[in-house]
Order: sequence, then C-alpha cells, then structure tokens
Amino acid sequence: MIKQLLLDRTFLILLLIINTFGTIYGYIWYEGQLVITPAKFLIFVPDSPTASLFFVIFLLFFIMGKNVPYIEALAIVTLFKYGTWAVVMNILTLVVSGDLSWSGYMLIASHGAMAIQGLLYSQFYKIKMKHLVVAGIWTLHNDVIDYVFGMMPRYSTLSEYMNQIGYFTFWLSVVSIGIAYFLSVKKNNIMYNNR
Repeated sequence: MIKQLLLDRTFLILLLIINTFGTIYGYIWYEGQLVITPAKFLIFVPDSPTASLFFVIFLLFFIMGKNVPYIEALAIVTLFKYGTWAVVMNILTLVVSGDLSWSGYMLIASHGAMAIQGLLYSQFYKIKMKHLVVAGIWTLHNDVIDYVFGMMPRYSTLSEYMNQIGYFTFWLSVVSIGIAYFLSVKKNNIMYNNR
C-alpha cells in the first residue's frame, strides 16, 4: 500500500510541488548568511535546500520514468544527514535556551520529513558504489568547508558548542553514507545477484 502511494502520480506531483517550495524557502532562509559568504564557498553553505533540490531533481526524472543515480545518491545521503541534523540542532537549541520559536518547530517537522522521504524512496534508487563514493566525497568535503572554514549554518544559541557539533556532524555524515549503502547499493547488488 505504501509502495502504491509512493508511485502514485498525483502524490509524486504533490511531493514535487511541496519540495520545490521548500527548497526555494530554504535558500531564502540562508539569504543573510549567503550575502556575507565568500563566492568560492556559496555552493556549500545552503545545506538543507541543496539536499531538497537533489530530491526535486530526482522526482522530476522519476515522474518521467527515469533514474539519475548520482542525484539519487546525493539525495539520500544529504536528505537524511541534513534532515536529522536540523532536528537535532533545534532540539538542542530548546534544551540550551529553554525556548524554541514557532519556526524552530516548523524546521523540526519539515526536516524530519526530509530525512524520511529520502529513505522511503530508496527502494527505487539505482545507486551503485561509484555513485555513493561521489555523494560521500561531496558530503564529507562539505563538513570540512563548514567546520574548518567556518561556513556552517548559524545557530547563535549553540555557538559555544561548535567543536562538538562539528564532531557530531562528521559522524552523522558517516552514518548517512552507511545507511545509503545498505538501503541502495547493497540491496541493488543482492537483487542483481539473485536474478
């Protein structure tokens, strides 16, 4: 039943519209940080909207009955990573400050949905190891840009915890790559070998 829903054309178009608007909103949310970001780092700063952009591209091709494995690999890894990361950071903000704005709760809900949708569609990805390697390099390189060059998203309440957040983010990247491997590469290899 869930698989039928995920393949339903109306549902896919609705998901495409929601993710397109979410992606646009995400880039707008980063506007203040982007205007002070050196040009060479611009592509690496808006993490979540870029992750949802990968998913939008996947959906466009998926609706047309085509696969784009490099985009699929980037989508599953980054959707899970940045979806989970934003949920954890907003909960941490609530714990540290004792308060969270309505937008913080909205970010928890929307980013939680981001992480889940990337995993739900993993059964349709055609990812091979070479695709995951590229996604892994992109993701770990992004961590270096964020936490070595100081381009990470701004959470002023959590500024004193940046070293710990950087450490957590690195391992979250590793876990995200591992999940993508087990849900796509390994599964696809098993299916291919069982034919």
